[in-house]
Amino acid sequence: MSNPQQLRYSKEHEWLSVAEDGVSTVGITEFAANALGDVVYAELPEVGSTVTAGESCGELESTKSVSDLYAPVDGEIVEINQDVVDDPALVNSAPFEGGWLFKVRVTEEPADLLSADEYVAFTAG
Repeated sequence: MSNPQQLRYSKEHEWLSVAEDGVSTVGITEFAANALGDVVYAELPEVGSTVTAGESCGELESTKSVSDLYAPVDGEIVEINQDVVDDPALVNSAPFEGGWLFKVRVTEEPADLLSADEYVAFTAG
């Protein structure tokens, strides 16, 4: 499993891109997508809503279970990935590309986000 080095990772298995103009893209990791199984439904936060790091902001439903989606940062949702809402399997087939979940205008980023190497060590333990 290869986690892109340029991303940061939460211990709840979300990834976060480096902010461009204050906006970051968020998705779940390949590790989380594999653990969930085939994702069949995605409930994403509403555009304009605010999210708080570590708090639930949506959910993903798979053939195995329902899992909360956690915000990795504080901020305002500026876009959701409608393609994932229409075809939730994108979360499994392309978790780091077309399977991204939402974009957030970051107001605060927690200090405990992990590098790719730290995330690999976290998931191995």
